Amino acid sequence: MKILVADKIAVSGVEFLKNQNNFEVIEAYGSSPEQILELVKDVSGIIVRSDTKITREVIEAAPQLKAVGRAGVGVDNIDIEAATENGVVVMNTPGGNTIATAELTFTHMLCSTRQIAQANASMTAGRWDRKVYGGAEMFRKTLGILGLGRIGAEVASRAQAFGMRVLAYDPFLVESRAKQMGVEAMTLEDVLKEADFITVHMPLTDSTRNMIDKTSIATMKDGVRLVNCARGGIINQDDLVEAIESGKVAYAGLDVYESEPLAEDHPMRQVHNLVLTPHLGASTKEAQESVGIEIAENVAKAVVGGVLQNALNMPSVDSKTLDALSPYLHLGANLGNFLQQIAPDQVNKLKITYFGKIVDIDADPLTRSILQGYLTNISGDNVNSVNAPILLKQLGIENEVVKSSEESDYNELIVLEATGGDGEIYTVQGTLIGKAGHPRMVHINGRDVEASPEGVMLVVENQDVPGIVGVLGTILAKAEVNIASMSLSRNHVGGLALNVVNLDTAPNDEAFQEIVSSENIKSATVVSL
Repeated sequence: MKILVADKIAVSGVEFLKNQNNFEVIEAYGSSPEQILELVKDVSGIIVRSDTKITREVIEAAPQLKAVGRAGVGVDNIDIEAATENGVVVMNTPGGNTIATAELTFTHMLCSTRQIAQANASMTAGRWDRKVYGGAEMFRKTLGILGLGRIGAEVASRAQAFGMRVLAYDPFLVESRAKQMGVEAMTLEDVLKEADFITVHMPLTDSTRNMIDKTSIATMKDGVRLVNCARGGIINQDDLVEAIESGKVAYAGLDVYESEPLAEDHPMRQVHNLVLTPHLGASTKEAQESVGIEIAENVAKAVVGGVLQNALNMPSVDSKTLDALSPYLHLGANLGNFLQQIAPDQVNKLKITYFGKIVDIDADPLTRSILQGYLTNISGDNVNSVNAPILLKQLGIENEVVKSSEESDYNELIVLEATGGDGEIYTVQGTLIGKAGHPRMVHINGRDVEASPEGVMLVVENQDVPGIVGVLGTILAKAEVNIASMSLSRNHVGGLALNVVNLDTAPNDEAFQEIVSSENIKSATVVSL
């Protein structure tokens, strides 16, 4: 397998990949977009930082691509939608630069109170402006943190050590978590009104773009200090410059910008009380070492089908959860595949219900495995656990997942239901049997069975009359098809019966037509799993 390292990461990360027996590592730092398109034709994984753009064109030019890893947090340079549609997992390293970014944020805050950068510039120019650069203290001041994730939490703990009151706005922050951290959870409006310092630690989304603009700045205290080491575009740059020049904002520190690199002639470079750093959030030796090794390990696991961590377009699964789910994944995929083959082509809805022990597990990977199995014969090699939900949606099939608290006849049970265009419902149920956890189908279309969901299966619906088993055996024997096992079920005596037959090989067309045309046989389907 080929792994393309398109942007420079820590040497230790590259060495990790090179030491894996099944990887060929291509180091292509500084490649042009045209060169990248050529290089990705046969790669399984790509690692980037922020320089290389992984566009839809790049993704579609890489038919073997399984994973794209970003050594860092932001993934603005990766087309996640295109990756998802093509079954490519996208990962980042959100934890590797946490401390580095938190410390840089605090550096900007300290610079805002003591004007270190400006004082240093005056000293370099030969001046002694001791009276010009009077400062302020952070002690007993109020810090407003917008976004209390990993980095925001680290900033909060450092601010508390400086004796600051800490306010936090985060739409996902629960009150108990805020109390545990010793911060006051407030609305955005209240944080902006009360804070002496405001620092941003949120992703750039439609809702956060220009969150800090002329209108919101007007609600802040006079002399407020602003810091953004998160993502460019959250603070409107033009409005910020205007606020600094008017004195409304006493100081600002930026490490990120709406467009990077910042233009040489950008007017912000001339603003006295604005300290700029060139996106240094993760630029420490420790952070680069951490994210380089982390992304190398994560991409390596992803391309060989291992545990996914920090995946952005599908749930990441820890090893403990994966161990608990592993026995069900193969069962789920085969149940989905089986149901698709016995249901009509036109299906409006697919419902998945979990019973028993599965209810207590994060079942999303299992759901994706079921959907992948259902779509295997529809989408072929184009479907995997990453893009299965979106492919199902593109087919116009509604998907419902239910975790039931009701009792079932088994410790764990998976129930799949497909609703056809005519409203008829087709069902299959499966579980694991015995200490070894053997997969079994235990219910098909209203009838109890016990059959192994594997290999070639002949599903026959017939009138409950004597001799059907003999008819099937005779036809299959004549075609030299061996029966591995057989399960029989009926709805009532003399009604409709169901025969599920596991075969060593599939019957030829002649044998199959003979079965279908046999007296008392209503329908027959050959299922291949």
